[in-house]
Amino acid sequence: MRSNENTLLLGKKVVLVPYTAEHVPRYHEWMKSEELQRLTASEPLTLEQEYSMQRSWREDAAKCTFIVLDAEKWQAQLSTTEESCMAGDVNLFLTDLGDPSLGEIEVMIAEPSCRGKGFGTEAVLMMMSYGLTKFEAKIGQGNEPSIRMFRKLHFEQVAVSSVFQEVTFRLTVNEHERQWLLEQTSHVEEKCYRDGSLESH
Repeated sequence: MRSNENTLLLGKKVVLVPYTAEHVPRYHEWMKSEELQRLTASEPLTLEQEYSMQRSWREDAAKCTFIVLDAEKWQAQLSTTEESCMAGDVNLFLTDLGDPSLGEIEVMIAEPSCRGKGFGTEAVLMMMSYGLTKFEAKIGQGNEPSIRMFRKLHFEQVAVSSVFQEVTFRLTVNEHERQWLLEQTSHVEEKCYRDGSLESH
């Protein structure tokens, strides 16, 4: 999505940056993992297909993708690359053309050393503050960590598909939920991102 191509979101645990060509090699390495393929219901792609996918995601007006960086590593970096700070990704899709307030949200913390530290939770909260009022998450039935995380974020189970072996969770953001979300993300700073770097970082 071009609307986020110059946006960096700085949280306490994670930094969200637009998915650029610089991130593709590390992302491609992650997606060779059979465990991640199973958890994300993904097929392995060639490196060239991965670059093509990154370009299409960037152009797609209905999809917003950020790479999740480990904030501690990122803030300590002087000569290291963003790629070395990568933890995963978070996506928001507008899935219903008739309802632009509904988005499907996905998160993947691919780097094993970054799991279980609240990175996914903070990344999802930051993405939810983008202003939509209805969110859906489709999670593999065996992905207990993701199921627990979305329940903790007030999502409710609305469907189970035995065919796709996934559970669908939904959250409608009412005024109470909006206040809670604002409290959870009050520390987040939005900064200008250009060509793989934060201006003035």
